Amino acid sequence: MSMPFTLPVVGFAARSGTGKTTLLSHLIPLLNERGFKVGLIKHSHHDFDIDQPGKDSYRLRKAGASPVVLVSSHRRAVITELSGTEPTLAEQLYCFSNTDIDLVIVEGFKQEHFAKIELHRAELDNPLLHTTDASIIAIASDSELSVNIPCLDINKPEQVADFMIQQFLNTRA
Repeated sequence: MSMPFTLPVVGFAARSGTGKTTLLSHLIPLLNERGFKVGLIKHSHHDFDIDQPGKDSYRLRKAGASPVVLVSSHRRAVITELSGTEPTLAEQLYCFSNTDIDLVIVEGFKQEHFAKIELHRAELDNPLLHTTDASIIAIASDSELSVNIPCLDINKPEQVADFMIQQFLNTRA
């Protein structure tokens, strides 16, 4: 990734229905238990609202405020209106510039060039992505694959966590 960003960034690339979110929901707690703080960027192809009609934040955003920051003693959300063009990963990483995290995990942005782990399930019969994406550094699959990059077991999140720590976090351990 060609930008001055010092935290390690790793993506998970797969077709819909492969289990990206399921794997990440197991992987993130494992990394946390091992002492690593993880941030996440999830790209959506759909329009969405995190504030609701009738709430002050919604009214003020609709009135033209951007960004709108919602904050409590429990969490913070920043809502920024974008231009309608597809966002880039580099533009989103600024959210993590002043945070105390060790790693940014990305779900989506699979067309961009940064380190990614491909997820593959044999039953879905999808072609492998690593053959056309040189930034894929490993594959997590539920079947044996004959590939020239590391192959991990998608059903063993501990193995994926070990790989990520070795590749991206050893200097921070």
